[in-house]
Amino acid sequence: MDIDFSPYFEKYERLIKTVDDVFARVKNDYPDCVKCEKGCDDCCYAMFDLTLIEALYLNQKFNTLFKDQDRVEIEERANRADRQIHKIKRAAFNKLEGGTSEADILSELALERVRCPLLNDHKVCEMYEFRPATCRLYGIPTAINGRGHTCGKSGFESGGSYPTVNMDRLFGRLQEISAELILDIKSKYVKLADMLVPLSMALLTDYTEEYLGIKDDTGPGDDRIIR
Repeated sequence: MDIDFSPYFEKYERLIKTVDDVFARVKNDYPDCVKCEKGCDDCCYAMFDLTLIEALYLNQKFNTLFKDQDRVEIEERANRADRQIHKIKRAAFNKLEGGTSEADILSELALERVRCPLLNDHKVCEMYEFRPATCRLYGIPTAINGRGHTCGKSGFESGGSYPTVNMDRLFGRLQEISAELILDIKSKYVKLADMLVPLSMALLTDYTEEYLGIKDDTGPGDDRIIR
């Protein structure tokens, strides 16, 4: 692929630096509450999705770092995780269609456990240096749609007053970078900027120029669906 993603990756990395600084500050101020340590893999089973810029960044690093059997093993784990996530999301969609409230469904999804394909048998992330923003903030208080969350192993008490990361604002910034990229490459798939995918799918996807909508590989009347 001839697309130069580096300007957008630089913006993403600056944002990640801010995320890391926030985590470090909270950990420094509340050392008895932040329980993150080497060997703890609780966050590696949490379900979450990636924005386009995160998916592209992780995908490029993955393609650079892993070859041969190591790559095959991770891709096999990614396929298993992706199938499990698809079943969970399908069940959640059916519940929503059946009248279950979105808030209740989100609460249920927060309890689901899916092993990250990057978690190896030694409880170590294979791409720790390049892990997504959500991974970097796990363990300190966050809020999504006004609802607070924190790691169940942390020492933060329910109802307590702590510094809390507004994840909606963070996701908004990530989507802004994604939208800028899609606009600059003149993609015909403008909705790609709003795309959210599991980490497993980000590893498995081949982000070609055709996929990104800057080279036409379809015949007349052939509509592509971005899911």
